[in-house]
Amino acid sequence: MVNDDSGFSDAFVLEAERHAAWGAAQLEALTAFLPDAPWTADLAQCCYRQGDLDLRVGLLGSYDSEECTWMWGWANPGLEGTEVVALSGAVERYGRAHGIAELTFPVVDLRGFDDPDRMAEMIAFAGMGVAGAPGYIGAPAGPTTRVYFLPDDTQAPVVPFDPITLPRLLLTGAGLIGRSPRHVVSGHFDHHGLPYREEADRITADLPNGTEAVIEFDALGRITGIKATAGGGGSSEPGRY
Repeated sequence: MVNDDSGFSDAFVLEAERHAAWGAAQLEALTAFLPDAPWTADLAQCCYRQGDLDLRVGLLGSYDSEECTWMWGWANPGLEGTEVVALSGAVERYGRAHGIAELTFPVVDLRGFDDPDRMAEMIAFAGMGVAGAPGYIGAPAGPTTRVYFLPDDTQAPVVPFDPITLPRLLLTGAGLIGRSPRHVVSGHFDHHGLPYREEADRITADLPNGTEAVIEFDALGRITGIKATAGGGGSSEPGRY
């Protein structure tokens, strides 16, 4: 998704960036969870089936690669007000509350991008993040159409916070979009409900195990270090992860 987002608003790109670290981990877990098998969906029943697995889902949106347009599920005229687009509708309300135009346009025109297909994935990623869903499922629904679902089912795996994998997740997330690693870091801690403090050159978070994570940034906002220290402002020497 990196380096092809200049046609999106800053508000949208930074919102997508907030979900980059935890969202990438969720997508990896969901992909591993889904069986390698054909899929069907019953939108009236909010049901997605892949192989022998049935999942309750919401319809996030659809992408037409011929027209290079994304349509949000809540904007689908045949589904307005139905349960299957409730999560998509929540994304639209969030967009209005936070001034993110791309979440409120019924149809997002992607023809001006170098890689519209990849930008459709970025929209799906941002929608997943705003909804707090455990990943998203993109599935072909015709020669030029792809539909996107959000799992709304306790069967879907949820990746817990793990201090051991924190450096890898933050660095991977910072590389996905590349606009603001600081948003990647703060968004990851927000998602996991961990308190943190921001300074000009660092973000310090209180971890569940009683330690602190200190993420350092250079003058250009890039991550330069991730350290673990004793919690509560202890005097012990910081240690690299």
